[in-house]
Amino acid sequence: MVQSRNNIQPEKPNTSSRILVIDDEPGIVDFIELGLGYEGYEVLTASDGKTGLQLALSEIPDLIILDLMLPGIDGFELCQKLRQTSKVPVIMLTARDELDDRVRGLDLGADDYLTKPFQFKELAARIRAVLRRGSNSPEESSEKGSKLLQVQDITLDPALREVRRDSTRIELSLREYELLELLMRHSNQVLPRDTILDRVWGYDFGGDANIIEVYVRYLRQKLGKPNPITTIRGVGYLMKLRQEEEEPD
Repeated sequence: MVQSRNNIQPEKPNTSSRILVIDDEPGIVDFIELGLGYEGYEVLTASDGKTGLQLALSEIPDLIILDLMLPGIDGFELCQKLRQTSKVPVIMLTARDELDDRVRGLDLGADDYLTKPFQFKELAARIRAVLRRGSNSPEESSEKGSKLLQVQDITLDPALREVRRDSTRIELSLREYELLELLMRHSNQVLPRDTILDRVWGYDFGGDANIIEVYVRYLRQKLGKPNPITTIRGVGYLMKLRQEEEEPD
């Protein structure tokens, strides 16, 4: 079942953004659609994974709110298929509260993750944050630049989004790449966990700060030894320009 409804006249200026909600719980869909309509978004909905994927590829929304537990194609598979051809931002919804599920969703290309039940204000804030991050303004591009980054024997090419250690190319997920780029751009500088959450995930994860540890572990495994990332206990992480005594994993 697919619907496109906006039964409430928004009191705020129209955002000109189209959001696709893929969820098989009518109550959740109505709740989200009502709130988004009030905020001025155009809303499309789908109640199963197959229809949701078709809409995502044909209607080209500005953002997708995606439930994990869907009939037909679940949210994990849908996100994986979507990322083969599309970079549309995705916020995953689920009743699950397991760290592994959150990490898996983000690693498949989701931009954010929200556990049910949730307040609409929180969802709306995350939508704004994700859309803001995805705008890729000229100022942000100019600030980042495309100059080749090098720390120790690791090089990162922002233009090609390519990472190498010595001459070996390292394949990274989107989040792994963004985390490594942040650490390399601030080499020899301790980055607090809150700063990493804000810069890589776009908002404060709150109690999920240990997700950074998971991704640091992923990076260490893929980059190999000697370990390029140093943990500053109780503070955050840093990459030193010169390799010193290796920190145990």
